Amino acid sequence: MFKKNHLQTQVITKIKEVPADEWNKIFPKVHENYYFLKTLDESKFDQFPFYYILVYEHKQLVGCAPCFLVNYSLDTSINGPLRRVTNAIKKIFPNLLSLKALVCGIPMGQGQIGHNPSSQGIVEAIKQRMEELAQEIRAPIIAFKDFDDSYERLFYPLLKDGFLKIDSLPMTCLEINSANFEDYLKTLSSATRYDLRRKLKKASGIKIESSLESSLSQETLDEVYALYLQAVETHDMGFEIVPKDFFRRISLNMPQETKFFLFRINGKLAAFVFCLVSENVLLDYYLGFDYIPAHEYHLYFVKFKEVYNWCLKNNIKVYGMGATGYEPKRRLKFDFKPVYLYIKARHALMRPVIKCLCALLKFENFDPELKRWKKS
Repeated sequence: MFKKNHLQTQVITKIKEVPADEWNKIFPKVHENYYFLKTLDESKFDQFPFYYILVYEHKQLVGCAPCFLVNYSLDTSINGPLRRVTNAIKKIFPNLLSLKALVCGIPMGQGQIGHNPSSQGIVEAIKQRMEELAQEIRAPIIAFKDFDDSYERLFYPLLKDGFLKIDSLPMTCLEINSANFEDYLKTLSSATRYDLRRKLKKASGIKIESSLESSLSQETLDEVYALYLQAVETHDMGFEIVPKDFFRRISLNMPQETKFFLFRINGKLAAFVFCLVSENVLLDYYLGFDYIPAHEYHLYFVKFKEVYNWCLKNNIKVYGMGATGYEPKRRLKFDFKPVYLYIKARHALMRPVIKCLCALLKFENFDPELKRWKKS
């Protein structure tokens, strides 16, 4: 139990152990809210054990943070000259590139913590309890994942306590302020505008049936999950693989926020987009394609137009697409939003090695679009 300035911490493994109204009083109003986390707990997400750190002051909840345990092999996506470097490191430190880390945040999406601004020392209390928990579960690394600039002041003390701050994969978002889709097209470069119109024209040559659902039948859920797994297999920087039950339970726990955009060709599901909507923001969370018709009929851009037009009709002001897949997003005028990873090796002897690894394994070393973005 961590105690400082009347702060006490508790670790729970199911978010339902804390009342929703208490959590919601201090946690940011984001898509990944109490009921999103409840869905993760209920979906048998065995890839990651989840923990929730609660901070109390005089028996009142003043801080909260979702955390998860990850076993991640850093060398699985490394090729080229860096592969030789990592192979050399593995000979000296066999387990170093297979990180067991306790991470504050969630596997998908941006990091958030709940904190009462009038209470001091909440981040320190969360960090200290993470240290204790990491020791119990034998995790040599602790980290805060994908936190944006709004946390810079809160997290500054971490840098004096052995944490490294490194760039993570940036989030992407598009402000929607056009009168219609044609008006939006005028904001694009002439080359992109021409290419997008050409692709959408080709797609118009076949009948694509689109529909919007808040929940899925078992048959449609099976179709959606099959396409989702195809997307996971082709993704070059995959991380989490959500269970099928996640897509069912999210509709039960967040019926107002959940949207499934479905696209069928000749009755067969060819593409889907799973989105969450709240606070005038739509977040394009997961998608899947039947890649043969998807490539032939440019379904990525078909789904973009469909979702964009839905946002216009429903007064959505921001269209978010998360991280990765930066090339089409850059062309479509999405903004890149920096987020950061704060990482610490619990053992001082490991910290110089982790520092070198972080310099070598920057995400932009594996995604040329990130290099272009940083230079622009």
